[in-house]
Amino acid sequence: MSPTIELAIDLIRRPSITPQDQGCQALLAERLQALGFEHQHLRFADVDNLWSRRGQAAPLLVFAGHTDVVPTGPETTWRYPPFAAHVEEGVLYGRGAADMKGSLAAMLTACERFIARHPQHEGSIAFLLTSDEEGPATHGTVKVIEYLQARHEQMDWCVVGEPSSSQKVGDAVKNGRRGSLNGYLTIHGVQGHIAYPHLAENPIHLFAPVMQALCTQHWDEGNAFFPPTGFQISNINAGTGATNVIPGDVQLVFNFRYCTEVTHTQLQHRVEQLLDEQGLKYSLEWNHSGSPFLTPGGALLEATQAAITEVCGFDTELSTSGGTSDGRFIAPTGAQVLELGPLNATIHKVDECVKVADLDLLSAIYENILERLLTSHSS
Repeated sequence: MSPTIELAIDLIRRPSITPQDQGCQALLAERLQALGFEHQHLRFADVDNLWSRRGQAAPLLVFAGHTDVVPTGPETTWRYPPFAAHVEEGVLYGRGAADMKGSLAAMLTACERFIARHPQHEGSIAFLLTSDEEGPATHGTVKVIEYLQARHEQMDWCVVGEPSSSQKVGDAVKNGRRGSLNGYLTIHGVQGHIAYPHLAENPIHLFAPVMQALCTQHWDEGNAFFPPTGFQISNINAGTGATNVIPGDVQLVFNFRYCTEVTHTQLQHRVEQLLDEQGLKYSLEWNHSGSPFLTPGGALLEATQAAITEVCGFDTELSTSGGTSDGRFIAPTGAQVLELGPLNATIHKVDECVKVADLDLLSAIYENILERLLTSHSS
């Protein structure tokens, strides 16, 4: 097997369920140190982070990713043990194979080959790794960014190894992501006997017109890169379970996935305005988990598109679909941010897997990006 697959197997065999790292970053740091990288191991709360950089000159190209994985669920439902990193008929099975230990292995081996050919390459290369991407994401990349800003270290380009591909490696690159805003709403009524509704106030009935308005509201038009902002209710809870009791409260959890045409504060104001117009008594808490970001053009995008065309033989598509990623913490620094990784068909699923050939192909794409950005003859 190639060095990329061997490294991916070694990483997968470490059961690094969020926020555990289980030695993944130490393994990568050892390989990077041999290439001349200097490390800062940054632990915030129970989260391990690594900032590893080679060179001090600009421009700075960063490979970003996470060593943590989501839980496996019952291991008996897996074809092979989820941390065995089993290879069968050209497919590597294991938790994290696609999301995203395979990408980390491909990034590192791409750097090994590139530096072997260009030991005096232009600019600098860095790795930003965390064990807190799949969890709350409060002590991971966001904290590393604060650390770097305090040191006045500025990224120019950042490739995040999230699984972006759909049908074949490189067919899609995420050049942005929607923002995410969560709301936790309680409508207050008056509990009472269901046979005496005049002595109670049913909060479900009171909220019904507002729910209809929220679900049919036209928030914005979207734009060339993003679809219109979407609103979804994910949970509703009310009542005691009895058939003859009007509930006193109804609780809702909802989410906005929003584009760059609106801000999270504007969305908050419009929701509260709808509630106030109905004269409802309510409690509302907000959790803003990430702003939208977009890299509409620039050297990183051009190099990535050209690299995929050269290595894969087809043109990639740009996409901003899907959930949030740690790119949301990096983009506000002014860096150009893209996400490029393997197929996302099996991520977070039982029998998560990736084709062995796909990881080798991905490593070749990363290497080509390095060539185009950090050597004069390709720039």
